Amino acid sequence: MSNLEYKSKLLIKENGEKREYVNAGRVVTFVPLTIKKKHTSKVLVPPGGAKRAPSKTSIDYPMIKTLGKAFYWQKLLDEGVYESGNALAKDLKLEPGWVAEVLRMTRLAPEIVESILEGAQPAHLNLHVIRGRYGEIPKCWEEQKALLGYVISPSKKYAP
Repeated sequence: MSNLEYKSKLLIKENGEKREYVNAGRVVTFVPLTIKKKHTSKVLVPPGGAKRAPSKTSIDYPMIKTLGKAFYWQKLLDEGVYESGNALAKDLKLEPGWVAEVLRMTRLAPEIVESILEGAQPAHLNLHVIRGRYGEIPKCWEEQKALLGYVISPSKKYAP
């Protein structure tokens, strides 16, 4: 019998000889099997027609996931589902300070958010830095880019 691969991400392999014996008047067939889970990974697929520049660093999936939470939570606050970040934290059973840190990520410059999604952020940029753990992230987009190590283009002037 050959290896059987199922869509359930399991690998089932026969690892010995099958045996038959009689137990309480019934014929029992014993087939020794090895069952292993196959490792899988998550892949982000951009919408059709979207162009993606080659990555200069690697994609930071935890940072992308946290950034997604930040914008989703901000949407819930904007739509009036929750009256404050504290109410959101209480309902989700999360620490209010952490929720506030994550929500501050919605104030990042669009170029910074885009570079994170593309995996082209500076190598030193991680969740602790982006959430303001090592120091307050300024509200001005140009100051953010300078602080976080982005090249500032003199022709582009952005403001929040």
